Amino acid sequence: MRESGCPEEDLFSFLLSKRQEDLGYRNILSSMCTPPHPVAARAHALFLETNLGDPGLFPGTVALEELLVRRLGTLMHHPGAGGYATSGGTESNIQAFRIAKKVKPVKFPNVVVPASGHFSFQKACDILGLEMRVAPLDAEYRMDAEAAAGLVDENTVCIVGIVGTTEYGVIDPIAALSEIALDRDVFLHIDAAFGGMVVPFLENPAPFDFSLPGVASISVDPHKMGMSTIPAGCLLARDPNHFSCLNVETPYLTVKQECTLAGTRPGASVAAAVAVLEYLGMDGMRAVVSGCMENCRRLIEGMETLGYPRAVTPDVNVATFSCENPPAGWRVSRTRGGHMRIVCMPHVTRDVIEAFLNDMSDTHA
Repeated sequence: MRESGCPEEDLFSFLLSKRQEDLGYRNILSSMCTPPHPVAARAHALFLETNLGDPGLFPGTVALEELLVRRLGTLMHHPGAGGYATSGGTESNIQAFRIAKKVKPVKFPNVVVPASGHFSFQKACDILGLEMRVAPLDAEYRMDAEAAAGLVDENTVCIVGIVGTTEYGVIDPIAALSEIALDRDVFLHIDAAFGGMVVPFLENPAPFDFSLPGVASISVDPHKMGMSTIPAGCLLARDPNHFSCLNVETPYLTVKQECTLAGTRPGASVAAAVAVLEYLGMDGMRAVVSGCMENCRRLIEGMETLGYPRAVTPDVNVATFSCENPPAGWRVSRTRGGHMRIVCMPHVTRDVIEAFLNDMSDTHA
C-alpha cells in the first residue's frame, strides 16, 4: 500500500486505463451476462452502501429483497415461496444442497446431477462432503431421466434438473424428475439460473417450476437475462421453513439468526433486479426474450446456410455449432463436446448477428 495517497485525477486515470483493457460486450458472444439495463444501473447507484447482512439497519432494502422473492416466486407459480438474494447460481446451488442434506440426514449422502450440470455442483459436493453421481444425457443433451432414477438409492439426498443448460441451452425432463422425486421421496432442486428468466416468457413453456409438485427449490439469476447488475441471484424454496435449518446465531447483528451463506450482502444489485422487473413487467420481458430467441433462430439459420450445422435445437437462446474457427475479433466459447457456443444475450442484437455471419462468410469463403 502507498505511504501517501495519490491525487484523485491520477487515480482515476489509472483506473480508466485498466478498464480500457477489458473487452467490450459488443463482440462477446460467449457470456451469459450482459450490460445492465439503465434502470438497474440507476437503482444500483441509489443503494450503493446498503448491506443486507445487517438487515435491521436497512429495512427499506430488506423490503425490496422480499419483493424480489415474491415476484420471482409468483413467476415460478408459487407466490408463497421462501427465498433470499444470493450472489448467483453457485451460491444458490450450494445452499440448496445444504438444505437437502439437512432435510435427509444420512451417513453417506449422495446427489444425482446431470452430466450437463454447472461446475458449481462439483464445488458444492466438495464443500459439503457429498458423493456426486452423474446421470448421462440423451442424444439431445438432456438428462436421461430413466438413468437418473437408476442412480437414486436410500442415501440420495437431492436430484438436480437444469432449465437452460449452460452449454447447449436445453431443458431437462423436469416433469419426469418431479415424478421420480415424489416416488423416491428425494429433494429436487432446479438450476434455472439462466432459463428461469427466459422460459416463463416463452409461448407455451413446458412446466419446470413449482407447478410440478416434486420441485422443492429453484435457483434463478436476475443478473443474467434479468439484466440486473452483478451479483444478483435468488434461491427459492417451496417450503419457506426449509431455510430455518440453515440458521446460525448472529448475536451482534440486528437479527439474531441468519440462513444466508454470505455475511455482508449487497443490497444494490437486489434493488437493480427489482427495478428491471418493475420497469419492464411481463410484457417487457416477453419482448426482450422474444428478440433474443429470434436472433438465436437467425444465427442458426445463417450458420447452417454457411455449412455449419447446429449441434442441437436449443430451448433457450444458446446456440451451438460444428465449427472449428470463429472469425477474428469475436469471442465465442467451446462446449466440453467441442462445439462452438454462442449465447444470444440482449446485447447480441440483430445487427451483431448479421455482422458475425458476414465475418464468418468472409473467413470461411
